[in-house]
Amino acid sequence: MKKPREAKTVTIPSLRRPFPTLPRWPAFFFLLLLLLPLPLSTCLPPATAAPIPQKLKPRDPYALIFGTVWGPDDHPVYGIRVKIRRARDKHARWELVSNHTGEFAQRVPAGQADYVVWADLKGVKTAEGQPLHLVQQVDIHVEYDERVDIGLHLSR
Repeated sequence: MKKPREAKTVTIPSLRRPFPTLPRWPAFFFLLLLLLPLPLSTCLPPATAAPIPQKLKPRDPYALIFGTVWGPDDHPVYGIRVKIRRARDKHARWELVSNHTGEFAQRVPAGQADYVVWADLKGVKTAEGQPLHLVQQVDIHVEYDERVDIGLHLSR
């Protein structure tokens, strides 16, 4: 039978510093006072540096298609995917999602053009599980740099 071990006492040296620590904020202000007398020319880039290029061309004009997606209960609907294409094209050029107030907005080039707007309702159902359908896609004609307001109405 082995003899039980005896507990040993271990002394750890004191972690106290020989002098009290000073707060850090006076040292910060002391360094700040040392750096203030520097001339500003050392902080600025040289005058021979190339100027920052500016956009010379003004922003292109645009028309705005602004719309709201309305549900079957005539309340705005959030999270519906909206697609926009030119009337002459076959595929959607812009794809948006309605925000929390059911609204969406898309900039299109200014000038005479026809657009078609519709809602992509794949996998979208009501709370009761009934699928939603778009009542009618909306045809838009834009003449200039203007805003066109539309509404997309969904039904059960």
